[in-house]
Amino acid sequence: MNNTIRRASVFTLLLVFALLVRATWVQFYEGQALADDKDNRRGAIATYAEPLGNIIVAGESITGSARTKGSDLAYKRTYKDGKLYAAVTGYASQSYAPTQLEGIYQDLLDGTDSRLKATLDLVTGERADPGNVITTIDPGVQQAAYDALGDTKGAAVAIDPATGRILAVVSTPSYDPSSLTDANTAGAAWKKLTKDSDKPLTNRALRQPLPPGSTFKLVVAAAALEDGLYASVDEDTDSPDPYTLPGTSTVLKNENTSAPCENASIRTALRYSCNNVFAKMAVDLGQDEVRAMAEKFGFNDDTQDVPVRAYTSVYPSGMDKAQTGLSGIGQFDVTATPLQMAMVSAALANDGKLVSPHMVSQITDSGGDVLKNYENGTDSDDSRDTKEIVSSSTAGQLRSAMETVVEQGTGTNAQIDGATVGGKTGTAQNGKNNSRTPYAWFTSYGKTDGKEVAVAVVVEQSDAARSEVSGNGLAAPVAKAMMQAALA
Repeated sequence: MNNTIRRASVFTLLLVFALLVRATWVQFYEGQALADDKDNRRGAIATYAEPLGNIIVAGESITGSARTKGSDLAYKRTYKDGKLYAAVTGYASQSYAPTQLEGIYQDLLDGTDSRLKATLDLVTGERADPGNVITTIDPGVQQAAYDALGDTKGAAVAIDPATGRILAVVSTPSYDPSSLTDANTAGAAWKKLTKDSDKPLTNRALRQPLPPGSTFKLVVAAAALEDGLYASVDEDTDSPDPYTLPGTSTVLKNENTSAPCENASIRTALRYSCNNVFAKMAVDLGQDEVRAMAEKFGFNDDTQDVPVRAYTSVYPSGMDKAQTGLSGIGQFDVTATPLQMAMVSAALANDGKLVSPHMVSQITDSGGDVLKNYENGTDSDDSRDTKEIVSSSTAGQLRSAMETVVEQGTGTNAQIDGATVGGKTGTAQNGKNNSRTPYAWFTSYGKTDGKEVAVAVVVEQSDAARSEVSGNGLAAPVAKAMMQAALA
């Protein structure tokens, strides 16, 4: 073989080797990236080649799949009572990434979860029959919250204190997920929803922390009792009225100027929602003590999964004494989701113990066999955590004080015949110098023989006159409706 032929042979072999290396690289390293590329329709075609699995509420599917016409995507997602359950399901769209439970359990619902595959499926690569998501949602409580919130901008959450089961997650104004499922119409619907100033796509129940106002006074009271600053909810506090925030000339006023707030006990201060008492209490405790208690309840937890990731509720750090005082009444930079404030009431209702809240009880295969159980400690990796937040004594005292709020104080609109109800109202300032409509809050629990529920409601905006915006006037009736449904 002469040199020319030899060189040509070597060069040819190098080219073949380069092609083999490139093919291997594309197949094994870039293949997934190509498959996941938003412009690659093969993934969507495969996902919607067959009906998806379903999200179940009280034994009934609230999702489905419908055959399409004239499209390479054979099926599209459908929703039953879409607006009612949008904050639970989210959406599965032919055009956009799935959200909420649709997104978290995407692989289960489209049949690509490896736990669904039989041995033969693993060999052939065939897609398995999709699985289902079993929720903890109570349709009666969900409907009651949705109806009671009505045309307001707000949110509500209900929790079973003993089990941590989330019974309702509602955000208003809502939207119909069905409008986003079809690739032919999703673009226009998306544009309309994202331009809506009321932000219907925002899950206000889980993912929009707002100043909690006076509902946060429950956390401060819990810190004061646990710390030993006060031994009882009926002990007089050291609380001048009016109270000037330390280091400032700012006088903190009470909404009810005739209320007996000077040196009021915790019970009286909760009943009349005395700002001076809880601001002074927060200063006396110090921000570190208040923060420690807030964090026990779940504030500052950036991994709160239910299993949808809730936005972090915040109790700030680095405050001066005046700011600490404002934090004691749920203002300054304190923020909370309705989920978080429902957790506060749930822990107090459950004798001081907080069971991790969750809205999925099981996931199953197409035949109903359980793949994972998220309740009752049946799965060692996902058993529900129970944490002692406050002592049984502190929880009992605060329940008694919350019941006084509903029976004789600012929360009378939450009274339910035949049930024990405790609660706390809140009206949180909104905007610089409270220039915008305040937020109306209510958090509470209700109990009858054998049943109990904890709820939190925020009304962000309504048609009520500014002077009529209050936790008792706007949020407590929503909470009442939810508790009645849960206790029925």
